[in-house]
Amino acid sequence: MYKYDGLLIHESHDDEGILEVIDRKGVRSLHFGSHPRQSSMLLADPYKLELDYVRAMASWLLFKPALDDDALIIGLGGGSLTKHLLQHFPDCRLKAVEFRKSVVKIARSHFSLPLDHRLKIIVDDGGDYIRQRAEPYREHYSLLFIDAFDHEGMATSICNEAFFDACRVLLKKEGIMVINLWGGTNNPEFQQVSQWLARVFNWQILFLPVRDKGNIIALAFNNYTPVFSMKELRAIALDLEQHYQIEFPTFLKDLKKHNASTISQVIKT
Repeated sequence: MYKYDGLLIHESHDDEGILEVIDRKGVRSLHFGSHPRQSSMLLADPYKLELDYVRAMASWLLFKPALDDDALIIGLGGGSLTKHLLQHFPDCRLKAVEFRKSVVKIARSHFSLPLDHRLKIIVDDGGDYIRQRAEPYREHYSLLFIDAFDHEGMATSICNEAFFDACRVLLKKEGIMVINLWGGTNNPEFQQVSQWLARVFNWQILFLPVRDKGNIIALAFNNYTPVFSMKELRAIALDLEQHYQIEFPTFLKDLKKHNASTISQVIKT
């Protein structure tokens, strides 16, 4: 059966709705009953970051050379980001929180998410999980990734200022939160979240619009001391591009273009 211009290879239902896996032109994608892709994987290279916005979420590497301790991921999806971290950072320890148990099963069965002692998956509401663990796990995580969308938009449990307050509590002193936002700068939800991030993270925030897409990746820095100048970051971006085959120089150029009022909070000028 063909759907969304591709071959439907899996369809199932849970309490939240439909889950579909589509193969098209060598790319496997997860859908939640609508055309937008929730996750994608290149069948010939399952660990490569296929979607533009997921590659943009790797922009944290411009400011932090590696992950050798703990990271928390809210929203597993097909597991693209999780697999990337496991592949490149052997000393990382990951927790991934996914609301839908069915999504975890599909990530394992259809998207090559490995069984790995460095990865613990928790089936829970991401917003509740973070708020309940903010104090017990204060300053525990170096990186926090948030990509929690359903077929309608950002999950409601993470769309409030208290959630971002709890995120900051969880981060180590110079930790970084990376969040996928949707809808463009004129979207009221994006504008509201931007205001919350600015207040909670004391304006140490950068926004990275994904070219030709509706996604905007926000980087929020917790008490971050600027380490690199723009000149140094250009050299870092070139090295990262060669190592990861990801367009880091483009990310840096777009960060400079779209963050005139806050860039001095994060980059030496």
